[in-house]
Amino acid sequence: MRDRDKIYVDGEWVAPQSGIALVVENPATEERLARVPVGTGTDVRKAISAARRAFPGWSATPVPVRAGVLREIARGLAERADELAATVTAEMGCPIRTSQKIQVGLPQLIAGQCADVLEAYPFSENIGNSLVVREAAGVVGAITPWNYPLHQIVSKVLPALAAGCTVVLKPSELAPLTAYLFVEILDRAGVPAGVVNLVPGHGKVVGTALATDPGLDVVSFTGSVAAGKQVARAAAGTLARVTLELGGKSANVLLADADVAKAVKVGVANAFLNAGQTCTAWSRMLVPDEIHDDVVELAAQAAAGYQPGDPADPATRLGPLVSAAQREKVRGFIRTGVAEGARLAAGGAGQPDGIDRGHYVNATILADVKPDSTVAQEEIFGPVLSILRYSDECEALEIANNSKYGLAGAVWSADEERAMAFARRLRTGAVDINGGRFNPLAPFGGYKQSGIGRELGVHGLAEFLEAKAIQL
Repeated sequence: MRDRDKIYVDGEWVAPQSGIALVVENPATEERLARVPVGTGTDVRKAISAARRAFPGWSATPVPVRAGVLREIARGLAERADELAATVTAEMGCPIRTSQKIQVGLPQLIAGQCADVLEAYPFSENIGNSLVVREAAGVVGAITPWNYPLHQIVSKVLPALAAGCTVVLKPSELAPLTAYLFVEILDRAGVPAGVVNLVPGHGKVVGTALATDPGLDVVSFTGSVAAGKQVARAAAGTLARVTLELGGKSANVLLADADVAKAVKVGVANAFLNAGQTCTAWSRMLVPDEIHDDVVELAAQAAAGYQPGDPADPATRLGPLVSAAQREKVRGFIRTGVAEGARLAAGGAGQPDGIDRGHYVNATILADVKPDSTVAQEEIFGPVLSILRYSDECEALEIANNSKYGLAGAVWSADEERAMAFARRLRTGAVDINGGRFNPLAPFGGYKQSGIGRELGVHGLAEFLEAKAIQL
């Protein structure tokens, strides 16, 4: 990976205000990958000014033209798919097959769908004697995370462009290299100068400068609850609209008539996807008391197939965590779980066998987990699955909803109506029934402390629009 020494402002690669750089590390080898600039408040103000100047022209660009640019971006993503996947794997440790299929494959799909949604969207409607029109909200600050670096950028930037907004993008300092490739694709796709700007750097500096700048109209943030609260507080001073996609502690509920073998296999795979660094991970598996031990045995057997390994190897299913700090945090949760009474059924906080470098954590199964314990309540963001008992369906629902989060979840039952009835009572933004497939056109977001607002599809586009009533 090559070093970067420029930021992208007003359609040009320009030198940042500061000469300071941050080092991007390969989490599998702990070696230096590349250096990127550390942005400053001055860089943010220049980027916002460029976006503000570009806004009138871009927001007035006809829908077919904007849709055409989105399709060019989708083509660019496809053309550079291999490079993008390799970059994601190198900078945050996702196994290459997952990077190809999900980290890069899903954004390609979303880009094309975003153009389709734009072309079909009703930007005006008659309500009584009013013509209600929907217009671009303005300049958007997009602050994206490291765990799905391309997907989260695409899920924010492309709907904003579709709406007619202009953007200043701040990627995670842990995985900024993918953002550089993305901006190169946008530049080649014909996105006009100033419409998208890139300022990498630290959240406390660049993120805060974005959220507090009066030139910003919308702040779209994905990350932790703690950081999301900081962004919301910072943006309160200007009353910029804030959308937040935060954490999760999703429950995977196996009802008494579920296909247990399938539910456990799929549930373990979901919990360990991307080394558990997924906000929608089904990190709590709720099972009837009478089959708890059988489920634990099945889960432990499944976990044995997730041996830590080189993420660049197509055979690897479990890569490293993104950083040493994240590794130690996850290991600390495992120790806490055992100290609070959970039984270690697979994995553990020790060093994985055969691994002498890299930020790896064993695929871990915790059994007999209590609903109010730390590992059942806190988002671990690592390959740790907690298995909880319940006595009846009412208790299962109570445990599932016993969380400050409400992002995702799952229900398994041989009776689809029974599963649907249970799903409707879950206080969460999305529920999969019997392994239902992810739908990138459906609204994505959460209840409670999992966030504010929605991404993807029509609902994601609407977050970047304002409604105006014109009385006739």
